[in-house]
Amino acid sequence: MSELLVDFITSLDGCASGDGWPGFWGLEGPEYLAWLGEQPQATYLMGANTYRLMSGFAAGTVPSGQDEFRPEEEASVDELTRAPKVVFSSSLQAPLTWANSTLVRDSAVEAVSAMKSRGTGLLSTIGSLSLSRSLLQAGLVDRFRVVMFPVITGATGEERIYDGYPDVALEMIGHRTFDNSIQLVEYKPRVLDHPPLAAPA
Repeated sequence: MSELLVDFITSLDGCASGDGWPGFWGLEGPEYLAWLGEQPQATYLMGANTYRLMSGFAAGTVPSGQDEFRPEEEASVDELTRAPKVVFSSSLQAPLTWANSTLVRDSAVEAVSAMKSRGTGLLSTIGSLSLSRSLLQAGLVDRFRVVMFPVITGATGEERIYDGYPDVALEMIGHRTFDNSIQLVEYKPRVLDHPPLAAPA
């Protein structure tokens, strides 16, 4: 059976990106980049918005406010291009132009549940806040990992990750600090019907 990982890179205040900030907020260090290079091969799951953004990067579109990709960003996009990707969308048209991408129009929850039951490798989300939230709510997520970068984007932060989430209990199963500044936390999630001290309705 496949394992499903929801994987986020965030600012300390829980934003997935910030207006005018480069990838990794420009704060990635050698330890973190080395760890990225050691990650096991995964099939990446994403929605239409993430696909449009990342496939645009792969085609050479540079992020707003930058003249060119930094080497770290280029390497990350190249790795994604080589990896198998499953894109859930009712608006995109097949065939998808980004290499190794498969379009699925069916319910993401049903499709991922089937992928988990018949597969053996790692499934990992990338970005795709709505998709990640729906998979978590459905109880399909085995691991929930967040890498927090040492910046608060109170004025420029975008894509607030946890808005609209249910209450979730998190059992820590791993943690690590990279480059004396970047913090990784990894949890086994359990969606709650009600706060643990409250009586059920």
